[in-house]
Amino acid sequence: MKRLFITGALLLAFTIGSAQVKTPQASPKAVIEQTVGLTDVKIEYSRPSAKGRAVYGELVPFGRLWRTGANANTTVTFTDDVVIGGKTLQAGKYALYTQPKADSWDIIFYTDTNNWGLPQEWDSTKEAVRVTVKPEFLTRSVETLTIGMNNLDNNNGFLEIAWEKTMVSVKVEVPTQKMAMKSIETVMAGPSASDLFSAAQYYYQSNTNLDKALSWMNQSIEKTPEGKDVPFYYLRQKALIQAKLGDKKGAVETAKQSLAAAEKANNADYVKMNKDSIQEWSKK
Repeated sequence: MKRLFITGALLLAFTIGSAQVKTPQASPKAVIEQTVGLTDVKIEYSRPSAKGRAVYGELVPFGRLWRTGANANTTVTFTDDVVIGGKTLQAGKYALYTQPKADSWDIIFYTDTNNWGLPQEWDSTKEAVRVTVKPEFLTRSVETLTIGMNNLDNNNGFLEIAWEKTMVSVKVEVPTQKMAMKSIETVMAGPSASDLFSAAQYYYQSNTNLDKALSWMNQSIEKTPEGKDVPFYYLRQKALIQAKLGDKKGAVETAKQSLAAAEKANNADYVKMNKDSIQEWSKK
């Protein structure tokens, strides 16, 4: 009995000794993953909150380098070379530092990402890119530091930093067209119907070569297996290309085919889009 009591006491002591107190972090960690065009961007940072404090000019003094977050380095990773402020930044992981001022901010991508906050000694040779941007005054207050990639299109996005009533934004250009063209050239040696459709769709969206886009769409339609219906979205894409080339009559005829196929597939969205386009393109 005594032995059982001792064993129980030891187990209880072990359990108590191994338990850890869990409390919320003052600056919780965030991980943002965003694809811009064909380039993946990953942002990792800790998010302090204002908590009634004046941020810029006090908590974050003007003119001094700032870790742009809390705790370990705020980092940004790019899977491809990008262009920021006209300067090429190679693919890789960078610490994000800033130097806020009343009327301008310096945004710095630093090659050493293993610091807790600022480096003990700043090494300007480790500045991969430094750009200067104008801060924007916000009409609403942002309580918690927020960093993200916004206002995206195929060729660029904007890295935004917002806190309190200030936001700064820096344009990040990505090599989508170069990568897409290389992919298209490689695949076009023996393309499938879906490859041709994707290539034509990209050319249409980027206004690259509409005649070639139309040729690829025709080829993709021709590759439809015998006995199978041509997909309504293939026909829709062909109609859009024809309309952009100025062939409204041809676009209407193709849109009618897409409409019939969409009705057969019970796709209300494409039914409506085709009806709207037919009405628009039929106007004289």
